[in-house]
Amino acid sequence: MSSRLARRRRGPWRSRLRPRDVLATGTVGIRTRRARSAFTALGIAIGIASMVAVMGISSSSKADLLAELDLLGTNLLQIQPGQNTFGEAATMSPDAPSMIRRIGPVQSASSIAAVNATVQRSDVVPSSTKNGIQLLATEVNLTETLGASAAAGRLHDEASIQLPTVVLGAVAAERLGVDDVSNGPRVFIGGRWFDVIGILEPLRLNPDIDRAALIGLETARTVFGVEALPSTIYVRTTPAQVEAVRDVLARTASPGSPNEVQVSRPSDALAARAEVDENLQNLLLGLGGVALLVGGVGIANVMVISVLERRAEIGVRRALGATRAHIRNQFVVESTVLSLLGGILGVTLGFVVTTVYARRQGWLVDLPIQGLVFGVLAALLIGAFAGLYPAVRAARLDPAEAVRPAA
Repeated sequence: MSSRLARRRRGPWRSRLRPRDVLATGTVGIRTRRARSAFTALGIAIGIASMVAVMGISSSSKADLLAELDLLGTNLLQIQPGQNTFGEAATMSPDAPSMIRRIGPVQSASSIAAVNATVQRSDVVPSSTKNGIQLLATEVNLTETLGASAAAGRLHDEASIQLPTVVLGAVAAERLGVDDVSNGPRVFIGGRWFDVIGILEPLRLNPDIDRAALIGLETARTVFGVEALPSTIYVRTTPAQVEAVRDVLARTASPGSPNEVQVSRPSDALAARAEVDENLQNLLLGLGGVALLVGGVGIANVMVISVLERRAEIGVRRALGATRAHIRNQFVVESTVLSLLGGILGVTLGFVVTTVYARRQGWLVDLPIQGLVFGVLAALLIGAFAGLYPAVRAARLDPAEAVRPAA
């Protein structure tokens, strides 16, 4: 008893509210004005949902692309002739593939050579008609090196590649109207009929092969009388030795002029695509941030109106002993809870949008946990800042002025 009296003598007595009571008083406005609270929270939810969806869709796209890269392999290298010192197109030796196959970590190497001949579905089609199909002469192990498989029919083997047979890329088969090889379809190439024995599955890393018709190198030499110099050499190497092999490929393919050949990795283009979306993602995140800011302004506006409507309530509470801190905390808690509800709704909506979109695209669903946490934290911060000014304004109301009826 004496300690209580001593505390009262040291200063004015201050009432205290437990956290549970602060939360109860802070949610009074939300419980009594449900429709307004729902629409206000929806503004925050839209901003959070857009940000979460942008992060989730971008991350899912990237994860799917990287997973596809893992399947296709990043250990495929590609060699093409460049230009000589006089600016003319360089050529590669026919022995280049066999020399490359002598490199220890190289698992397989195969070349293709462009042949100047038109590929037509029928001999009545004018040879001047262009359909974008290129004729390529290949080695028998090309499909093995590329990791290709047959969508229909079969691939070239040691016997068929010596004969007038052709394997069509996926796009080439579609343009020629060939989708079934069981009935022995034929195509007219450079004035001669070739039997179609197979159609390739699409090759993501080698779209040029998709648009080509493939025949054997020896067939190209005997039927069309061409030298068939390699225009591209594909090299499949041990994954751990990709860079080491890449460093010696140019000198191996062209010992006398290594500067006249270009070595690239097809998977680099796909890997670059995984990073290209970052600028677009930043733009969309900026738009989501604007939507979130608009939602925060909406909450601040609603809280200011709430203070004006509840002047009498504030005055009565002050008259009954509530301090300025109690009133300020009440309105800060109300705006924060309102934003938190919008944040949870927005995160849920963003997750649903990401999942539905990714599955419709056939992607892996990958939504970063930090994106969900960021969404909720952003909502809390927006709510706290949005409710700060109305809360301070409410706390400064004079009790006598607050309970006085409007004139």
